[in-house]
Amino acid sequence: MTFRPQRLGEAALALDLRQAVVLLAFLMVAVVSVRVSLDSDTWWHLLAGQWMLDHHAIPRLDSFSWTRAGTEWVDHSWLSEIGLVLVWNRWGFAGLNLAAAALAVTAWGFVYAQTQGSVYLRACVLILAAWAASFYVVARPEMLSFVLLSVFAYVLSLFRRGTNRLWVLPLLMCLWVNLHGGFVVAFFLLGAALAGRGASWAIGGGGAPAARDLARLAAAALACVAVLPLNPYGPAAVLEPLRTVSIPFLRNSIFEWQSPDFHLSFIRPFAWLVFLTVATLGVSRRRIDVTDLLLVLVFLALALDARRNIPLFALVVTPVIVRHASSVLEDAPHDYPRLAFLRGLGGHAPGSPPRSAVPWLVLALGAAAAVMYITPYLNPAANEATIATRLPVRAVRFIQSVRPPGPMFNFYTWGGYLAWALFPGYRVYVDGRTDLYGEHFLEAYAYIRAGGDGWRDTFRREHIRLVIIDSGSPLAGLLRAEPGWREGYADHIASVFIAP
Repeated sequence: MTFRPQRLGEAALALDLRQAVVLLAFLMVAVVSVRVSLDSDTWWHLLAGQWMLDHHAIPRLDSFSWTRAGTEWVDHSWLSEIGLVLVWNRWGFAGLNLAAAALAVTAWGFVYAQTQGSVYLRACVLILAAWAASFYVVARPEMLSFVLLSVFAYVLSLFRRGTNRLWVLPLLMCLWVNLHGGFVVAFFLLGAALAGRGASWAIGGGGAPAARDLARLAAAALACVAVLPLNPYGPAAVLEPLRTVSIPFLRNSIFEWQSPDFHLSFIRPFAWLVFLTVATLGVSRRRIDVTDLLLVLVFLALALDARRNIPLFALVVTPVIVRHASSVLEDAPHDYPRLAFLRGLGGHAPGSPPRSAVPWLVLALGAAAAVMYITPYLNPAANEATIATRLPVRAVRFIQSVRPPGPMFNFYTWGGYLAWALFPGYRVYVDGRTDLYGEHFLEAYAYIRAGGDGWRDTFRREHIRLVIIDSGSPLAGLLRAEPGWREGYADHIASVFIAP
C-alpha cells in the first residue's frame, strides 16, 4: 500500500463534533470511575484468589477465620477472585483501579448502545447516570455483575427492536454464576421483559408473532435457570445469595445495604437521576412501554431499598430517560416556538456538521485533563495513604511487629483487610462473608462490640487475648477500663488491646 501524506490530513478532519461529544462523554465516564477502588471486602477476595493460586483448588471449607474454621463455605465469586489477584500481583493498586474503571466504562458502553437519537442528549444522560453510579466502582466481583447486567439489558433491547440474540443469555449466565452472586438481578430484567411483553400481547393483541416472541423470551429465561447449577458448588451457589440477602444484619449494620441517605453528597446525583426520570416520563407525550415502566419501578424499588443497587437503577433507566427526553425535546419547538433551538439537542439535526481539526483539539485537551486527574490513582504511595485513612494500617503494623498472642476479636468491617494482612499468623474473628457467619453469630458479634452484658464471659470462654477494634466503639471504652487488659496501640481509627 502506498503511503499518502494527504490521507493523514483527511483523517485529522474526519472527526465531527458529534463524534467528539461521544468520545468526551466516555472520557468523563472514565474520569468519574477512576478512584482508589480497594474497599474493606476487596482484601478477602484477594486472599481467596491467592489461596486458590497457591493450592490449585477451589475453597470449600473456611480457613481464614478461627470462629468458622473448617465450616463449609460457598465461594460464589471464585472465578472473579482469581482474576482480581492476578491483576493485583502484576500491577498492584494501579491495575485494580484501572481495571475497575475499565469495567465501568465497558458497562456504560453497552448502555449507550441501547440509546438512540441525538448524541448530545445521550451523552448528557450517560454522564449523569455514570456519576450517580460512580461510588460503586470498586475492585470487587460486583463490577463484573454490573458489566454482565449491562450486556443482558443490551441483548434484551436488541430483541425488543427485532434482533434475536437471546441465545447469548444462557452462555452469559453460565459465566456469571461463577463470577458473582449478583446473577440474581438478571432475573429481574428477564421478569420485567416477560411481564411487559406478556401484558402488551394480552392488552394489544399481536397474534402469532407476539406469542412467538413471548415464547422465545420464556425459553431464554428457562435456559438461564437451567445453567445455574453449572458451578463447582452446584445448587448451593444458587441458594447462597438468596440466603445472604435475607440476613437482617446486612441492613442493620452494613452501609451499602442500607437505604440511601439523600443528605450524603455522593447520593445526590442519584436523586437528580430520579427527578429526571419522573420529569421526562411525566412530560413526554410518548406512551411508556409496559416493560420500561416495570424496569423503572422494580429497579427504583431496589435502589431505595439498598444504596448498593443505585448503579443498577442508573444502568437500566438511562435508555428509558433518553427515549422520553428525546420525545420531549422534539415536541418542545411545536408547543413553544422560542424553544426551537432544542430541536438539534433532541433529535438528528439535518445535514452533516462541518468537519475540522477543532474536535481533535478539544479531545486532546480533555484527554490531557483526564490523564492529570487519573495519574495520582496510579501511584502506590497515594493509594496507601488513602487506605490508611479508612483501614487500621498502622495498627496492623503494630501487631506484625509485637506479635501478641491470640486468638483475635476484630471489627467486622476490617475483617477482610486483617485476613489479608495477618493470615496465616492470625485468623480473624469475623469478616465480610456474611453468608458464612449467619445471622445469629453476627448479632452476637454486634452485641459484643456494643459492650453488651456478657462480653467478658464470651472472651473468657473463647480465650480471646487480642482485640483490634474501632477506637470510638463502646467495647474499646470498656476495655480501656478493664483490669487485665492494656491498650497496646491506639490512633483515631483503631485500638489494639492485649490481655496478659
